[in-house]
Amino acid sequence: MPERESTPDRSDKVSRLRLLERIRVQTPLPLRRPRRELLVLVLVAVAALTPLYAAMEPDSPRLCLSGSIVRGKVTIDNCIGDSIDRASYGGHVFTDKAPGMSILSIPAVEALRLPYSSNWTQHVGPRIWGIRVLTSGIGFLIGVLLLGRLAEGLAPGWGGATAVTFGLGSLAAPLAATTFGHVTAGTLAFGAFILAWGRRPGLAGLAAGSAVVVEYQTGLIGVVLAAYVALAGIRPLARYAAGAIPPLALLGFYDQVAFGSPFHLSYRYVANDYAGDQASGFFGIGIPRLHSIQEVFVGKEGILVVMPVVVAAAAGLIVLSRRYPLEALVCGAVTAIFLLLNVGYFLPYGGTSPGPRFLIPALPFLYLGLASAFAARPRITAALSAVSIVAMTLLTLTWASAQTSFFRQGVWGELARLPFNRAASPLVIHATKNVATLWTVDTKGAGMVLVAVAATAAWLIAVVRRPETR
Repeated sequence: MPERESTPDRSDKVSRLRLLERIRVQTPLPLRRPRRELLVLVLVAVAALTPLYAAMEPDSPRLCLSGSIVRGKVTIDNCIGDSIDRASYGGHVFTDKAPGMSILSIPAVEALRLPYSSNWTQHVGPRIWGIRVLTSGIGFLIGVLLLGRLAEGLAPGWGGATAVTFGLGSLAAPLAATTFGHVTAGTLAFGAFILAWGRRPGLAGLAAGSAVVVEYQTGLIGVVLAAYVALAGIRPLARYAAGAIPPLALLGFYDQVAFGSPFHLSYRYVANDYAGDQASGFFGIGIPRLHSIQEVFVGKEGILVVMPVVVAAAAGLIVLSRRYPLEALVCGAVTAIFLLLNVGYFLPYGGTSPGPRFLIPALPFLYLGLASAFAARPRITAALSAVSIVAMTLLTLTWASAQTSFFRQGVWGELARLPFNRAASPLVIHATKNVATLWTVDTKGAGMVLVAVAATAAWLIAVVRRPETR
């Protein structure tokens, strides 16, 4: 009898079936606590959360809504002042942002007795700083903790390094102590991913839905996670959807009260100079533009310029896919979607910003790849981590005051000129005050030293030591 020629085909079919099975079956959730976790978190908190930024656009509309909700309304006519972050409907003024951060800020606003006033500049001080830290700051630290523990489970010995690099070497750092919602939304979305991975679809849906209430665009992450959960069956998907209903219903209730329909988001009623751009495409998002691509990747605050460690993180996701193909695919998909969103938006940096801030909710997913990158190429990854932390620390210390418009060739150009310009350098002139040094004479200098020392110590403790000695 002639030999059968179908053996290679049969072998290929078996291989494809095995690959499909690997993709469909969710692997156990590997969570471990990194060594010196508490010390690392404290140092990260000192470096990222002690800067005391001046008044920002999101402060008044978001905190005005917090005060209005306590008073039983959602309008902010007599509180918002001249902030451009406004929406107009039915003759009243509303915040043009998702209401989540305002809702989360209510306990801090009430506890710290923030005045309900249109003159926000006079209130910028310890009270505003406390509200920022008790909302976005807590969300930031939880995100650092979650990423560090998952990274430690994936690559023992490198969870702390991954956490520090994300906490101090990404755009999450300069926005940690603000009322921007990106960091908190990213933590909720990443928490949803961890819960879905751990086969808790109901809680995953709750976290994913809550992320949408904080930042609308995280709904895209929720869709990706829904597909991930669906691979485990219809019942887990149904529990995921059920978990998302309460926060989404809350958002719908707010929209009904504010804009007359549970399906009308605030972006539909933007009332500022960007209203026309916001109305184009899908809430301002269209086809990716060459200029936006350049700004996002290699602009003065582009991701390859101020946090080049993203290259190692992307490579690490590829390595991760060998052991956890489905989870790596989720992280890669979330990153790709938010890159497309950012380069398609009419304002890639989103106005006053240390960089393309719309990427922030996806950064925990991308930076998870650093666990594998550190394990595979520790020296190269550590070097990229250090460079990113230096750049992001400089931006953390200056962006809110200088808005980077004073920087020639970005932070690296100013850093190179620092030895020559010294006290006349924009890095010094526009340095942000620090809440820990409010009552000292040299608030800026002492604050810069405090942040720099904390960031350096965190990196040395988490990154420099070899994993086998931990």
